[in-house]
Amino acid sequence: MDATALATLWIFIGLLTFLGILIYFGVPKTVLGLLDSKVQKIADDLNDAKQLREEAQSLLAEYERKRQAAEEEAQEIIDAAKSEAVRLTQEAQTALEDLITRRTKAVEEKIAQAESQAIADVRARSADIAVEAARHVLMDKMGEKGDDLVAQAIKDVSASLN
Repeated sequence: MDATALATLWIFIGLLTFLGILIYFGVPKTVLGLLDSKVQKIADDLNDAKQLREEAQSLLAEYERKRQAAEEEAQEIIDAAKSEAVRLTQEAQTALEDLITRRTKAVEEKIAQAESQAIADVRARSADIAVEAARHVLMDKMGEKGDDLVAQAIKDVSASLN
């Protein structure tokens, strides 16, 4: 045998001895036990992760439903506020139109009263002027024909009495 083959044989014998010692002391069982425990831990971690994922999806779905409900409620509130604003605007417009109508009517009544008062004042003043003018005319006429008018009036009264 040559030296290389002999070295290979001793390496092979050393390897078998090493493996035999490992088997004797139960290293493969320990390694397999460690690997099995690692596998079990990984499987448990995967199960936990799966459960957490399911819980997260459930929470996500619940929050999505809540968000959707909140958006719908917010839209309802906005719609209600818009309709309330329209209603209040219409009421304010109606109230303004009523106020303008009442104020216009009141102003028209005041104008009519002022016109009536002005006409009455003009008539009263005209009557006063006419009375004053008639008094002046009568005074002038009485001064000229006053005695003749009194005598004629007496005659008319005498004639009426007889």
